[in-house]
Amino acid sequence: MDYASIFWTLGVSFVLAVLFGPLFIPLLRRLKFGQQVRTDGPETHLKKTGTPTMGGIIILVALTLAFLKFADRGLEYWALITACLGFGLVGFLDDYIKIAFKRSLGLTAKQKLFGQLLFSAVFCFLLYKMDHSTVVGMPGTDWSVDLGWAYYLLVVVMFLGSTNAVNFTDGLDGLLSGTSALAFGAFAIIAVEATQPQSAVFSAAVVGAVLGFLVYNAHPAKIFMGDIGSLGLGGGIAAVAILTKTELLLVIIGGVFVMEMLSVIIQVISFKTRGKRVFKMSPIHHHFELSGWSEWRVVTTFWFVGLLLAAAGLLLFKAKGL
Repeated sequence: MDYASIFWTLGVSFVLAVLFGPLFIPLLRRLKFGQQVRTDGPETHLKKTGTPTMGGIIILVALTLAFLKFADRGLEYWALITACLGFGLVGFLDDYIKIAFKRSLGLTAKQKLFGQLLFSAVFCFLLYKMDHSTVVGMPGTDWSVDLGWAYYLLVVVMFLGSTNAVNFTDGLDGLLSGTSALAFGAFAIIAVEATQPQSAVFSAAVVGAVLGFLVYNAHPAKIFMGDIGSLGLGGGIAAVAILTKTELLLVIIGGVFVMEMLSVIIQVISFKTRGKRVFKMSPIHHHFELSGWSEWRVVTTFWFVGLLLAAAGLLLFKAKGL
């Protein structure tokens, strides 16, 4: 597969997302699918109340149409669709319940976990059918280990961790759109080099869709992606890492997402055990806001960190052992 096909996929997905924006934004506004802003968060966010959310629909529709156009049908195709749209469906239900039924928490923790485990199980079944390798390699080394059936447990953990980490990152205008574009861009290159055309096309479709969405999501955002977008992207990036056999590289390339999730975990553990907060607010992007950084400064800084981590991941991929 050549890079020309990748750029065509990215371009089509980008154009579709840009075209869908003026269609979906007024529709979501008429349906009163507005964002509910945390009252305990930065005061500057209160003015965002009522901004249309669930914009992840734009991302998922655009990338799916581009993927349908340029991808070949097969088990890998269905695995990627299952991961992205399956977890996106869980996010859609969560968003819809929050808005339609005025329930601030949306799906219960058990309901959300059930949905995530369900689509993780379907993905694992597809991996088994395609005789996917259960060997996991350490990035940049020749060391590897065959996990056997335990590999499928790793897959489930990756999906749960990735979807939640990406979801935590979606808190500022354009933050997740930009960082996910960088991460999927790195995986698109990896997929081409690893001769994984379906993953390459899928990753390119995601990059185009999120960049097209960024046209409307950049500060000041006209629309937010909601859980339908963040969970769909989280499922998609985990699937690509698994199919390209770069499972551990996800921690590096998706380092911004990992940092966001760890900040929440550290904050909760510290408060419950010591009664003290480590950060002014978690996820950590809010800590920087409350420290006096402008929203745009936080977003661009995180984009830059995401770029460095994507580059580091690519360098490790080029090293021996992968």
